[in-house]
Amino acid sequence: MTAAQPVGPPEFVLVATYNIHRCIGSDGRHDAERVAGVIRELGADIVGLQEVDARYHVEDGDDQAEYLAAATGMTAVSGPALVRHTGTYGNAVLTRWPVKEVRRVEIGVSGREPRAVLDVDIDVGGFDSRVVVTHFGLRPSERRLQAEMLVRMLGPSRDRCTIVLGDFNEWAPVSETLRRLRAELGPARGVRSFPSLLPALPLDRIWVRPASALVRLAAHRSRRATFASDHLPVVATVRIRP
Repeated sequence: MTAAQPVGPPEFVLVATYNIHRCIGSDGRHDAERVAGVIRELGADIVGLQEVDARYHVEDGDDQAEYLAAATGMTAVSGPALVRHTGTYGNAVLTRWPVKEVRRVEIGVSGREPRAVLDVDIDVGGFDSRVVVTHFGLRPSERRLQAEMLVRMLGPSRDRCTIVLGDFNEWAPVSETLRRLRAELGPARGVRSFPSLLPALPLDRIWVRPASALVRLAAHRSRRATFASDHLPVVATVRIRP
């Protein structure tokens, strides 16, 4: 499904990061439409997704990203970390704006679960914007390496707006992973997003470069969001114009 494009260059865009947990909710129920309902609640222009499943045993071979795009009137870009004959699993972007270029980069660590970065150039009303979506590993040593790989991949700052969306599996504010990312991307206020029933840990984060373009940041709380996944979405307002 092709999304209806907004008209005219905006001053602000609403972006979100959301670990959808394969559309399995905190109540153990699998319900992709419930996740789509949460995304509609957000009203976001761009959503980075993690734990998107398109394996046959989960969705009968259907791609959750494509389903969510059709259910929300957006366009999907898939960035799987795991590719098998039974299907794929990993990251995705939903967007209301035209996609210009897509890059997929592996950041997996040997012996651990495959991880990846989805790196997408999006034309937001004539402004070239870079959206990066990722999901870091469970071990501290793994996350440190992945932070370094992400920083190298991002490269030096340019004039365009860069938005980094992800589940970084990191909650300790003094961790080496967050120190490295802050050194490159600037401060990022953590908001509690996990577990969705009683949020205590700021696992899901949004960075914007330049940092001054980040206007507002909050976890999205609603009854539907509490049960749709084990994570709450984190939403940010970003000033997109230079």
